[in-house]
Amino acid sequence: MAEPDSITRSDSQMTGSQSPQPASFPSVQSAETGGAPKNIDFLLDIPMSITVYVGSTKMAIRDLLQLAQGSVIELDKLAGEPMEVMVNNKLVARGEVVVVNEKFGIRLTDVVSAAERVQQLR
Repeated sequence: MAEPDSITRSDSQMTGSQSPQPASFPSVQSAETGGAPKNIDFLLDIPMSITVYVGSTKMAIRDLLQLAQGSVIELDKLAGEPMEVMVNNKLVARGEVVVVNEKFGIRLTDVVSAAERVQQLR
């Protein structure tokens, strides 16, 4: 790989009594992005995984093996209790289950504040 002219030095230049010079690099804006705008709009199309936490439970293998069609598994959440809305496994909101065009949905009742979300990262 060829080195840029500003970095390449001959042996005779290296052995002289010259003091080291600071390295100079081209601007990242002009070299890498070709003058692209400095906004973050490109992030808006990144897909995020959204999960609604309904509840959980622990079960012995014996009980798990006895499950059949029509079996009911009791969860740790109470009926009517808000569901937790998670984005990439981080709590962002709570809400209630609704039906929209014969599909389940969530009506957000409480959105976690930005300060609380930052605190979750620590």
